[in-house]
Amino acid sequence: MNRIDITPDLSFSRIVYGMWRLSDDTDTSTAHVQAKIEACLAQGITTMDQADIYGGYEAEEVMGAALKSAPALRGQIEIVTKCDIVAPAGRHSGARVKYYDTSAAHITASVEASLKLMNIDTIDTLLVHRPDPLMDHHETGTVLDELVKSGKVRSIGASNFKLHDWTLLQSAMTNKLVTNQIELSVTANAGFSNGDVAYLQERGVPIMAWSPLGGGSLMQGTGPVQDALKSVADANGVDTGAVAVAWLLAHPANIMPVMGTNNVNRIKGLSDAMNVNMDRQTWFEIYTAALGNEVP
Repeated sequence: MNRIDITPDLSFSRIVYGMWRLSDDTDTSTAHVQAKIEACLAQGITTMDQADIYGGYEAEEVMGAALKSAPALRGQIEIVTKCDIVAPAGRHSGARVKYYDTSAAHITASVEASLKLMNIDTIDTLLVHRPDPLMDHHETGTVLDELVKSGKVRSIGASNFKLHDWTLLQSAMTNKLVTNQIELSVTANAGFSNGDVAYLQERGVPIMAWSPLGGGSLMQGTGPVQDALKSVADANGVDTGAVAVAWLLAHPANIMPVMGTNNVNRIKGLSDAMNVNMDRQTWFEIYTAALGNEVP
């Protein structure tokens, strides 16, 4: 498994395991969660993607129970988690409305909760989950820098940020933002033409891609996109999901697809995407099918 440098002393696996559905599984036992992590590790997938809000604020705790039961796993993985979304669920069930909170107090409390729930001492990368229209970038930037200085967080990134959100927060920080997690897939491809990818690529910032299979839609149904993916899949002896992931991996912007599934057998096949032959014309055949017309 190829790796991407995030900081001089931190790298991520090219494919990331997303844990947003971890607590939705019918089996949340420590043994089953450990089996998922071990299935990832067997392929060189070492980076685990979490968020405080996942599973109604329960997914981090499910992961933490597994790490407590098998503490040796912590040294083999990188943990990404996110904060700033407050929804009327779990520990925030008293909230009157879903909102974003990038205040120093909320970010600090979120980090402390994440560390405790996951039974860890340090978060490898903390992402601000959504742009907050009420963000005081000086306050937010200062607390994020302080968390890195304290050792509770090794690096800071963002999620779903546009260029202006990114530059605003970065302007108030000493530490460099290390990644932006955005929606990217064969069908959610606007980022390749609206500047989202180009801005990060220009600056050498690796991109984490959420929903790389379009919420599963790329592996279901029929149509020009599915036909294009299936043609490549058949030629490479893999499923269409592997081709959709390989399409992202082929881009020079160092895109890291975040793959989420609770099926251990499917987890074992996540690395199949690394073996797909994706030349330029094949990439554009799939892109053309997604656009619904040839490129200009």
